[in-house]
Parts: sequence; structure tokens; C-alpha cells
Amino acid sequence: MRKSIPFFILLIAFSLAALAQSEKLDMDMIQKIRQEGLNNSKVMDIAFHLTDESGPRLTNSPGFFRAANWAVAELKKWGLSNASLEAWGNFGKGWELQKSYFAMTAPYYKPLIAFPKTWTAGTNGSQRGNVVLVNAKDSTELLSYRGKLKGKFVMMNRQDTLMPSFKADANRFNDEQLTAMANNRPAPPDTAQQRRNREQFRRGGNFALASRLRDLAKEDGAISLLSATPNGHDGTLFVQGGGGYQLSQPENMLDATIAIEDYMMLERLVQSGVPVQLEAEVKTKFETNNEKAYNVIGEIKGTDPKLKDEVVMLGGHLDSWHSATGATDNAAGCSVMMEAIRILKTLNVKPRRTIRIALWSGEEQGLLGSRNYVRNHLSDTVARKAHEEGQKVSVYFNLDNGTGKIRGIYLQGNQNVKPIFEQWLEPFKDLGATTTTLQNTGGTDHLSFDAVGIPGFQFIQDQIEYNTRTHHTNMDSYDHLLADDLKQAATIVAAFVYNAAMRDAKIPGKGQ
Repeated sequence: MRKSIPFFILLIAFSLAALAQSEKLDMDMIQKIRQEGLNNSKVMDIAFHLTDESGPRLTNSPGFFRAANWAVAELKKWGLSNASLEAWGNFGKGWELQKSYFAMTAPYYKPLIAFPKTWTAGTNGSQRGNVVLVNAKDSTELLSYRGKLKGKFVMMNRQDTLMPSFKADANRFNDEQLTAMANNRPAPPDTAQQRRNREQFRRGGNFALASRLRDLAKEDGAISLLSATPNGHDGTLFVQGGGGYQLSQPENMLDATIAIEDYMMLERLVQSGVPVQLEAEVKTKFETNNEKAYNVIGEIKGTDPKLKDEVVMLGGHLDSWHSATGATDNAAGCSVMMEAIRILKTLNVKPRRTIRIALWSGEEQGLLGSRNYVRNHLSDTVARKAHEEGQKVSVYFNLDNGTGKIRGIYLQGNQNVKPIFEQWLEPFKDLGATTTTLQNTGGTDHLSFDAVGIPGFQFIQDQIEYNTRTHHTNMDSYDHLLADDLKQAATIVAAFVYNAAMRDAKIPGKGQ
């Protein structure tokens, strides 16, 4: 019996045919990419090697080099050309946390959830001391504590309370938010996150006072400074740097972040007049033998005689902070980009343009790896625009917003790419990727390229727990990765990279 073809299937077929004509999309290859990316994925295996096996990946730390060297070896195994660690310039000291123990020993014993901040010193063995609660509104009041901090654990009076959130930590973009982004309007606000951001901003006004307290505590011979972040709760610590990484900067004393619940407990005890004693043993190691820092680079060489010297780039930052293994920030992005390359190599693609992957270091200190790569290879540092080699880079695609699946792409204000990327997304509507927005998302490595006029883009990703639970925290571990989301992301990235590498013309810039 002859069966009628449903109208919606015909509509999709005609739509895809139209796309293939306007953008010359290779729908057969896109289907192969989908098959390999969604059904034969290795993205979680890559993530395991970059996280659990390598450990935290602070720039110039042993963990970073474990991950970077593994990535180079894997790219070589897949058959990439020029896979290597490429030095981008001087960074400074490496730093490694080798031991960390904090506990309250009086009025009773209780282990504390705590992590030293990076590039700070250790304790030189086990140390015990009482807690001093500093209650000062300005530098004059702070000076009254001079001579009272030797052998003490020093914390500032917070005068606030824990503000729980009644909203789930994890979330995805809803239709209303995506529509607002597509219409170039701000997405509806996350009020719980806004409240936490306001509190963090309010307490940021105490930065100068905290800096003076650090100097005073070091001068007096305190054991450690203690702090807590207002957006941390339920044992989650948002912990980053506490000392300078440049060789010329002096070594800072131990400075640790502890869980807000532990911090407020200690504060209440001291305020009530109960003597509080802590014990700590922290061992840190500074590496000063080699101040150079490195990016991971590898290529699939182009095959078109006229286009092979042009380049399509993809990347994410490999470095992380130290209190976990940097799974969502940004082993997720690096795993997706490596998986996209693996998909293309497995399918034995012969790109017209060269495809180049880059895994950056120094991103957490200010996009240093990508900025210096652009400076070294692609731009005129005086005119701040791409020179001849830089003009051969067609496009750079970045991923660095957590484990969430791709929902579309930020266009960075580039009107010219909107119809192109809309067509490229069409075959992935069934996977939830539909949105193009002229908006930009800040703080990722695509900005290094955009700053010199090279088209650079970051994909829109579902936030999941990124801002609430994992970004720069002790919870940023492998178990917070979503396998299906990363498979989807790698599949879409592979298709975008392939389309850009095969297109007749380069990706247009903003002024073209």
C-alpha cells in the first residue's frame, strides 16, 4: 500500500534543499557528523583525561602540563599536523597546592571546608592559633589591631547572613529568554543571581581595606587570613587568586577561603566571647625555573590550492583554578573542541582551508594565551588590527560557558554573519540550537580575535549550574558534566568548522 508523506517532512526536506542551494551545505557530510558525534562520541573520555587524570590546571602548574601534554599526544595520534605546545611569552610563577588541612580544635573539634587561594604561601608545618575577628570600617580603626595578629587566624567581621536561594541551581534557557536574545533584548533577569551579584558588589567596596589588612597581618606574623564569598553556600567555595604570579611580585602570606557556613559559625563564636582555636597545615610550591607559558596547537591541513593558507580556528581555555578539576570551566569546552576535531578526522574530511585547534593558557588571568597568540601571529600591535597573516584567519569559534548544550551563537554585533549562521543552525533545530543574537557574551577568548577585526564567536550554551554552583568553585568536577549536552555541542561545532572550512568565501567581518 502506498503511504502518503506527511507535510511537515516535505517542508523540512524543501527547507534543507533551499539551505543547501544558498550556502552549499554538504548535507551528506552533516549527517555523517551527526552520526559520529551523537552515536560514537569520545567527548567524556577526553574530559576524563583533562580532569580526573590531570587534576587542577592552573597556568604553569604540573596539572596544566599533564593535561596539555596529553592533549598534544592525542592530537598527534589522530593525525593532526604541527601538534605541539607553543610558548606565547612570559607568564611568571607556577604554583601547586600539595597539602591542605584546616580544622577548628576549640571549643570542640570540627573540620572546616577550606581552600588556600592561589600563589599564596603555606604554613611551614602544622600551626595552631586563636581566631581574631577584625571589626574595622576604615584604615584608622584597622591600625588598632597592629601587634595583635601574630600567630593568629585573621578574619573580618562580615555583619551579614546567609541568603539561601529558593530557585533550582540548574537551569536551561527557556523560549522567552531565547526570543529576547534573538530580538537583541536582555534576557529576563535571574533575580536570585542578581541578589547574589549585588551582595558581591557591595562587599567589593571593602577590597582596599582587605588589602591593608593583608599587609598588616603579614607584618605582624599572622598564620593565615580567612575569607568567604557571599555567593557560596551549601559547602561551595568560590576561590581564586590571593597572590601575584609574576616573578617580580613578592610571595603573599597564606590566604584561605572557607565555606560561608563555617565562616559565620566562627564569627558567632568569637562575637559571643568563646575562645576559638584553629589548626592548619598547608604546603604550597612555587615554580620559578621557567616563566614561559604555552598553548596547545594542532592542525588539519587545507587541501584547496587557492584556500589552504586560510585558516578556520576553534578553541577554548585549558587552564583552570585549583579547588577542583575545572570540569565546566573549561575542560568542557576543550573536550568539545577536541571531539569536534576527532569527528572530522574520523570522517577523513579534506577541508579546503586549514583547520586549527588552540587550547589556551592564562585565560583566567585575562585571556593571556589567546591575546598573546593574536599578538604574536595575527595582528599589528600598534594599529590593533589583523595584519596579512591575521587576515587569512576566516573565523574563530570558542566554547567556554560550561557543560550546557549549544542553543545558538552570539554574533558579536556582526550583522553580516546572521543569515549564514541561521542556515548553518537549521539542520540542528531538532537538537535545540536555534538562536542567533547580535549580543555578545564577555570574558571569553573570542574577544582576543574580535579586538583586531577577526570574526570571533562564542556559542550560546544552557547555563545549567555554571553561575550558581561550578564556576571557579570546589564543585567544578567531572560529575557536573552532562554527556548528552557535550555530544550535542561537539556535533554542532564540528559542522560549523566544516562549513567554514569548505565555504567559497571567508566569514565576513563587521564592516564587510
